[in-house]
Amino acid sequence: MNLSNAEEQLMNLIWEKDRAFMKDILASYPEPKPASTTVATLLKRLQEKGALRFEVFGNSRAYFPLVDKNNYFSKKVNTMIKKFFNDSPAQFASFLTTGTALDTKELEELKKIIEEQLKSQKP
Repeated sequence: MNLSNAEEQLMNLIWEKDRAFMKDILASYPEPKPASTTVATLLKRLQEKGALRFEVFGNSRAYFPLVDKNNYFSKKVNTMIKKFFNDSPAQFASFLTTGTALDTKELEELKKIIEEQLKSQKP
């Protein structure tokens, strides 16, 4: 599933709430807030893509995600690794650690995450 930036932004708002009405969604947007018709169009596109559904409560709809946030972004990162880093997680890690402006604290945090993951995979 490929979502536009605007669709991802909207999905992030819904993922945060797990279930949201239009008024909640509009209230969650930062300024300048989009028009309600714009959000309605995005919601319709997301439904068509299978990313979310809604339940009707009176005259209102409660929207909820069908796609897990971690699964979506995991697939997106894996696609990026394949496309930009020759399908090499090591090249991606090299870029992340040398090609970005991470400070020592952030690098130490990454190191800790990797070490914990290595420990959890040992038999």
